[in-house]
Amino acid sequence: MAFETVKIAQEGAGWGTIAALANADGSATHRLLQTLVLGRTPTRMIADSVHLIGMLQGRQPGIIDYAATRCIQPAAVAWLEEAAAAFAIERGYLTRLTSTAGPMPSTPGQADTETTVAAQRHALDMLAQSDRNGCAIGAAVALIIDWMAIRVVLDSASERFGLTIPKCALPDLQETTSMVGAIANAPGIERAMAFGAQQIFAQHRGLWDLIEARASARGDI
Repeated sequence: MAFETVKIAQEGAGWGTIAALANADGSATHRLLQTLVLGRTPTRMIADSVHLIGMLQGRQPGIIDYAATRCIQPAAVAWLEEAAAAFAIERGYLTRLTSTAGPMPSTPGQADTETTVAAQRHALDMLAQSDRNGCAIGAAVALIIDWMAIRVVLDSASERFGLTIPKCALPDLQETTSMVGAIANAPGIERAMAFGAQQIFAQHRGLWDLIEARASARGDI
């Protein structure tokens, strides 16, 4: 399976900034993703990636759950409910994949890795529980967008480990674009959403950097 970067259209009120951030800083642009979905990638590198993704985004409640419980935007309620239910399925998929992948490969600096990911989780939790109107929704939107790229990695891992790949039921880009356009009706909200989204992309890129550094320390790349 080859990884292909898909540019997200930037048209639509309130959507342009988030789409631009995704195209510039989303997981799909990170050099490591191409490596992870190529057949020559060492199995332990695939397993390590799955474990670290699970450490960051496999817990419940997560970003979307927090955003849904704190939402004060009526136009976002249905989207958040759909996204939360669908991401629960993704979380279950990630759990099964992590179990099948076996233990995390031994890597120098393991304690530092755990500390780094714990700090990332804390940052995401604070972001998703922000009282700034629009911030948590922006974070949830970015997670849905970025999960498209993360899902390619997970599905490639599933093929490697012989698992059945479940259908992804997350809201599609059209639904997401419509929701963002409906609530980004003031500059303050739009800026808050962009901030939330930017932080998600940044944390995910940090995770890919960490995975890459661990692979290098083991001699996998």
